[in-house]
Amino acid sequence: MKNIIRALRAERGWSQAALADQLGVSRQSINAIETGKYDPSLPLAFAIARLFEKSIEEIFDDQTEAQLAAE
Repeated sequence: MKNIIRALRAERGWSQAALADQLGVSRQSINAIETGKYDPSLPLAFAIARLFEKSIEEIFDDQTEAQLAAE
């Protein structure tokens, strides 16, 4: 799943470790989410959205809508 977490984090000058601390997860989890290797749980996605004051849809793009439209 694509996301803009890296850009949002950079805008605030936060390291992956600083973001991880605020969310109560590991730095490795943040790295995996940013690179699309891991999709966050729904509670974690909500926590990320609240922290950045954005909707989940503004942060995450699951691309299923584009795939369904193409079929």
